[in-house]
Amino acid sequence: MASRSYANLLDLAGGFLDIPHTPRSIPRIMTVPGVISDLDACGRYDGDSDVSSSGYRERKIIVANMLPLQAKRDIETGKWCFSLDEDSILLQLKDGFSSDTEVIYVGSLKVEIDASEQEEVAQKLLEGFNCVPTFLPHDLQKKFYLGFCKQQLWPLFHYMLPMCPDHGDRFDRKLWQAYVSANKIFADKVMEIINPDDDFVWVHDYHLMVLPTFLRKRYNRVKLGFFLHSPFPSSEIYRTLPVRDEILRGLLNSDLIGFHTFDYARHFLSCCKRMLGLDYESKRGHIGLDYFGRTIFIKILPVGIHMGRLESVLNLPSTSAKLKEIQEEFKGRKVILGVDDMDIFKGISLKFLAVEQLLQQNPDLQGKIVLVQIMNPARGSGKDVQEAKKETYLIAQRINETYGSSHYRPVILIDRPVPRFEKSAYYAVAECCIVNAVRDGMNLVPYKYIVCRQGTAQLDKALIRKSDSPRTSMLVVSEFIGCSPSLSGAIRVNPWNIDAVADALYSAVTMNDSEKHLRHEKHYRYISSHDVAYWARSFMQDLERACKDHYTKRCWGMGLGLGFRVVSLSPGFRKLSVDHIVSAYKRTSRRAIFLDYDGTIIPKSSINKTPSPEVISVLNDLCNDTKNTVFIVSGRGRDSLSDWFTSCKMIGLAAEHGYFLRWSKDSEWETSHLSADLDWKKIVEPVMQLYTEATDGSNIEIKESALVWHHQDADPDFGSCQAKELLNHLESVLANEPAVVSRGQHIVEVKPQGLNKGLVAEKILSTMVNDGNPPDFVMCAGDDISDEDMFESILRTVSSPSLPVTPEIFACTVGQKPSKAKYYLDDPADVMKLLQGLGASSNPKPRHLAQFQVSFESTV
Repeated sequence: MASRSYANLLDLAGGFLDIPHTPRSIPRIMTVPGVISDLDACGRYDGDSDVSSSGYRERKIIVANMLPLQAKRDIETGKWCFSLDEDSILLQLKDGFSSDTEVIYVGSLKVEIDASEQEEVAQKLLEGFNCVPTFLPHDLQKKFYLGFCKQQLWPLFHYMLPMCPDHGDRFDRKLWQAYVSANKIFADKVMEIINPDDDFVWVHDYHLMVLPTFLRKRYNRVKLGFFLHSPFPSSEIYRTLPVRDEILRGLLNSDLIGFHTFDYARHFLSCCKRMLGLDYESKRGHIGLDYFGRTIFIKILPVGIHMGRLESVLNLPSTSAKLKEIQEEFKGRKVILGVDDMDIFKGISLKFLAVEQLLQQNPDLQGKIVLVQIMNPARGSGKDVQEAKKETYLIAQRINETYGSSHYRPVILIDRPVPRFEKSAYYAVAECCIVNAVRDGMNLVPYKYIVCRQGTAQLDKALIRKSDSPRTSMLVVSEFIGCSPSLSGAIRVNPWNIDAVADALYSAVTMNDSEKHLRHEKHYRYISSHDVAYWARSFMQDLERACKDHYTKRCWGMGLGLGFRVVSLSPGFRKLSVDHIVSAYKRTSRRAIFLDYDGTIIPKSSINKTPSPEVISVLNDLCNDTKNTVFIVSGRGRDSLSDWFTSCKMIGLAAEHGYFLRWSKDSEWETSHLSADLDWKKIVEPVMQLYTEATDGSNIEIKESALVWHHQDADPDFGSCQAKELLNHLESVLANEPAVVSRGQHIVEVKPQGLNKGLVAEKILSTMVNDGNPPDFVMCAGDDISDEDMFESILRTVSSPSLPVTPEIFACTVGQKPSKAKYYLDDPADVMKLLQGLGASSNPKPRHLAQFQVSFESTV
């Protein structure tokens, strides 16, 4: 049955909206022809390029919703004219790359181009600006950007849920389909120009979060980074999105995912853990997620500003002229500045309420302070924006009527497009800048303010100001914006707390100059050293590091539609063929077979852990063959294993990771020599009990040789946190005890030192050698980290010089994941098929009949 989340939407673009195929008018940029070496040592196609990279110039492909261009039509000729948007961060980030790097941009234009002109415009933009336009049909563009992006993703990522129709639009599947279709068109454009062996692709922002899936499907080893410029919401908010998994998996098809703050990254990682079951770890300071053998790295670095661009604006004569005009207008008054887009998340009305309270509580400030609020045009449309704008005007009017006069307005609203030189002049004049957003991705206004307050030598000269005069600035910033953590000298506020914001403004305007100077210097040092070039360079360096192992592993695609992902494993790692192992099985006569239980023979998800009749039957087929020594090697207790396998008389059992061992049903249990001292259990159990009482959903499993704390039913984040804490706690209290603490999947286990499944395999193989039956066939299957000891031990033991002939080895892990085993099987069902194949090849006689035949032949 087809998924309601449209997991097969990879081919959707062009279907429901009759979208034409992307025209191939732009030539694909190729390098010297050639054939890539067969790095996989096999003939299968993995979706990568067949183009050689010799003599290739380094290229970066920047993909974003909008190209860094301005467009207008020439009145006389009727032709489109284009120019670079010098204020676009996409254009500015080029400064972080080496001078010989070619940068190509893929994105949409801010204007709609008629279909008859698209080919000519595309060629013009490629040749003149290295830009590749994505011409989205008008209806698709509307549903994609104004629909899904602005009405569903943007509010959700800013913590606004559509609780009722009057407050936000509810999920609309047609808009989601448009989003996927638009992402597909962007991906097609990248595919037209990419050389996947050499080019780096950098995708920007929430408009294109499933684009990585399309690129990864076509080129399994594409070098792909993604940076999210908006907030990423907490899992409690994000999980309400019906297509949450598709978007997460889309992002995980990148090699590096960037966020402005740790909070945003933490929320993303929490979503991956709660919704996809993925854990992360920090390796040498870099956070990494293991995703089907690929490590997806997380980058946390706020974007910076372009210092040169700002300083060049400050040096304009128009800026200094405007600055003098503003100084004259507000002479004798302190200017508090706000610069915000007109939307519901910028907190403009809350800011006004704080100013109103400031004036009410401090009558002495009336006539001495002015809030200048520059309102940038709204990026979206809707009733909520209009309501926010109306409220803003009403509050401003009320403040001016109450505290103003014919010569004084406490709040000045500038609701028009304001040129950059004028904004820079206001920044330079303002004693204080306030950014009061209730939620914002980054917000570079405080950075621009600091740089403008620092000024330039040319501006100092124009203003007849000493170049060495101390510079001051004051920032009041919301704790909910991305730049807040990097501005340690700012006064951080909760924008919803009107009293606290009013108090912060009072502190800002009354603070002494020496304190303001120290704060300013601290901010300016950070902002000037962490500019946009630093951000771009740092991101690209991390992307290169994240991609360095692409060609050392085998890659192949799995999954349909937006569930597609690439499995990346070591070159020698492959699926174990039944025919292959059966062939070796038939050629050999002294076989050792080791099988894990949970997750190998029985699915871990199964509530009933008792082996099925089919399992018992196939194990009996193997055990009844006199050439076989078969062992179940498990962490389970011996009582459980004895009960479950009571009908398998000849099977060997190793319980509790080999602490107890039995060769057959009729033999006695052997106990490990490590059994001498288990007094440490008296220390461990009370500690585990404390964590069990504090962690809902956890429990303790008491074994004869070990204690296990399970947290699979606890809250994923809290359970994992408690497991880490318990691990550290137990390691400290058991420092001088003969016990080892280990952490597995949803467990923390304490067992005797030196006890592991590897020792079980070594003992059984050694016994076979000593009895004159050295194995010529060894098979081992397991699914978790405890079985890795067994794989390693087998490989070490069989290479021993005591073996006359090197046996055939089949170490096999269950599930496609990094392992010391050479082979894998997909799941317990695959394990059963393999065991059935071996059992059918045995054709054994019951052991008592075989022994009778031997006795009879000896008497004859």
